[in-house]
Amino acid sequence: MIDGTVGEAADSIVVQLTEAVHEHRVLPGMKLSEDEVGEIYGAGRTVVRKALQTMAHSGLVTIERNRGAFVTKPSVKEAREVFEARALLEPQTARAAAERTTAAHAAALEAHIHEEHAALDAGEAGRALKLSGLFHVEIARIADQATIESFIRQLVSRSSLVIALYWRRRTALCESHAHHALLDAFRRNNPDQAEELMKGHLVDLVSQLDLREIPEETVSLREALGRC
Repeated sequence: MIDGTVGEAADSIVVQLTEAVHEHRVLPGMKLSEDEVGEIYGAGRTVVRKALQTMAHSGLVTIERNRGAFVTKPSVKEAREVFEARALLEPQTARAAAERTTAAHAAALEAHIHEEHAALDAGEAGRALKLSGLFHVEIARIADQATIESFIRQLVSRSSLVIALYWRRRTALCESHAHHALLDAFRRNNPDQAEELMKGHLVDLVSQLDLREIPEETVSLREALGRC
């Protein structure tokens, strides 16, 4: 059994590395050497191994026998499947959310959009994209669909990897007014409009993907994380 101290230290690495992946500082295909991760975060191999195994369970890391751990790199086929799955789930979730949205829910979503655009204005495109994905998770939470929320959370996480590889214009997601339009439909408790807007939003996201194989990045993990 892993003791609490090891578990807490591993969780801390998971949080920081996951954030780096979602913010596109650490890119798909990058090797996560146990020694290098340990040096960067001041942790031993047991802690690092536990952290990488946790990330592998969530799909963000792939562990290959005799090769080590890598940030998961979705294929073109997988990229399409991720957005096809989102297109099946999220319009109905948006409909359910619109039926349940309260003034407090709308205020929380509006604050979320402001934070997303503030990140973009600050030149933090990766963080803005991360927040944009979390906006979709929040919609599932408002819809009170715990099981579907879990699926959408995983799909949004995978979408971050897809966008890091295949996005043609990284600021386009945050420049669009799709989230504002969705918020307006939620405020008016208009399920039909919310469902149609979500369908259109997801189609727009897919249209911004350049689904061709991308060459490997050569930047090191230490450089990616900005650690000296």
